[in-house]
Amino acid sequence: MNKRFILSFVAPFMILISGIGLIFRDNARKIFYLPIGLMGVVIILERGASRHLDRKKVLKKIKSYQKVK
Repeated sequence: MNKRFILSFVAPFMILISGIGLIFRDNARKIFYLPIGLMGVVIILERGASRHLDRKKVLKKIKSYQKVK
């Protein structure tokens, strides 16, 4: 199985674990689940931002080649 395919489920799984921990744990231990949930959210947002920037770079290169002709 493709390694990237498996790793694409890590961030949502982190958020899921955090949500389950926040719902079902007692109040004293809920704080331990916040960092894993926040890291999952940051990973997803970072992927989206980097993908957006990569697309901009590719579009800029395509436009620069069109101007040369």
